Amino acid sequence: MARSDFSLNLAYQPTNKRFADQSGPDFFPTPAWAARALMENESFEQEVWECACGDGSMSQVIEQFVPKVYSSDLHDRGYGESGIDFLEEDRRAVNIITNPPYNLAESFVETGLQKAEKKFALLLRLAFLESAKRFRSIFSTTAPSRVWVFSERITFYPNGEQTAGSGTTAYAWFVWDKAHSGATELVWLPPIYKRSTS
Repeated sequence: MARSDFSLNLAYQPTNKRFADQSGPDFFPTPAWAARALMENESFEQEVWECACGDGSMSQVIEQFVPKVYSSDLHDRGYGESGIDFLEEDRRAVNIITNPPYNLAESFVETGLQKAEKKFALLLRLAFLESAKRFRSIFSTTAPSRVWVFSERITFYPNGEQTAGSGTTAYAWFVWDKAHSGATELVWLPPIYKRSTS
C-alpha cells in the first residue's frame, strides 16, 4: 500500500498528519523556529523537562532561555535519556514543554497537568480546541491559560529530509499555567519566526 506522505518520485511531501510513533521508525522533528516562538513569548522560570525530545531540536532552543533542561524520549534518537515513557514515568518537573505524538495528545495533557509544578506547554493542532469529548474531559475543567496561535504554518518532515514549502495544518502552543486565573487567553504569534531561524 502506498504511503500518503510519498510522491511518485519517492520524495516526502509536507504532511498535515503526524502519527504516534509507537515503534519508532518514523520521526518528524519540530522546527527550531517553532520552539523559539514559544520561548520568546512565554517565560519559564527554573528547569524544563522536554519529555519527547527526539533529536534535541527543541531542547537546544529551550536551553538558550532557561538554566536547565532535562531531555528524554521513549525512543533513542541520539539525544537525551531514552526509554523514558512520559505517561508512565514518576518524575515531576517545574515546567514541561513538548510536541507530543499526534494521537496521544489527550493523554499527554492529562499526565502533564499532574507532573508540571508551574507551566506545561504542548505544541498541538489548532483543531485540538474542537470536539465535545475534549470539552468534557479537558476544557470544561482545566482549560489552557494561553493559546499561542501560529500565523505561519509549520511543516513536519521526516528526520534528515530537505525542508521547504508550507504545511496545510494550523498549529498552536497550548500553555497551562498554574498561576493563571480567569479565562483562556488567545494570542497570535507574529509571522516573523519561520524566516528568522530553521
